[in-house]
Amino acid sequence: MILLKLLLAHLIGDFFLQPQKWVEEKEEKKLKSPKLYFHILIHVILTIILLWDISLWPIVLIIGFSHLIIDALKLVFQKKKTKRLFFFIDQLLHILVIIGCYFFYLDTTFHLESFITENNLLLLTSLLFLTIPASIIMKTIFLKWNISELTKNNQSLKDAGKYIGILERILVFIFIISDHWEAVGFLITAKSVFRFGDLKESKDRQLTEYILIGTLISFGIAIITGIIYTVLI
Repeated sequence: MILLKLLLAHLIGDFFLQPQKWVEEKEEKKLKSPKLYFHILIHVILTIILLWDISLWPIVLIIGFSHLIIDALKLVFQKKKTKRLFFFIDQLLHILVIIGCYFFYLDTTFHLESFITENNLLLLTSLLFLTIPASIIMKTIFLKWNISELTKNNQSLKDAGKYIGILERILVFIFIISDHWEAVGFLITAKSVFRFGDLKESKDRQLTEYILIGTLISFGIAIITGIIYTVLI
């Protein structure tokens, strides 16, 4: 319960009570921005309110101080090109501090072996396989065709297709292991509707075939992985 309160305080403070203007001012003025310290104060106040236990004051101090240090380092060292990377590193460090405080100060026993079970390892392996490895497999399959020539006039975002493929495979996998096959059909239908414009406007039969083959292979990999997972567990 306390861990959830700490995570809730972080989410509210970082995403709901931090206006975009504050973020922009912090990035411009860095450590000289008063908004940085207002932001830390909000986190401290939220943590105090949600915990409402004076005996847990060390947790409040550690979270507040560590938040200031992490945010300050991010503002000082992040560049425009590394902004996205630093955002995720920043959030990861905040979460790790919260979890560390929870287990250390509340004397909560953490047993790593309770998480490293056969089912959990199989789930992690399946999810990881559906990301980069599956993308590389699909890319290898398409090596027999000159895909760059087919998509040279495509105005899509960089790597958008790869991320869409990863997300759709993970969704299909989740639907299958949760026994919601109808959701898989809905996802296929939804993608077909969105792709209909591309197929309709495209006069190149090869591009149409490439889109269809890619979609079928992507869904096929996810479905087979989901079936194997459910059988093995």
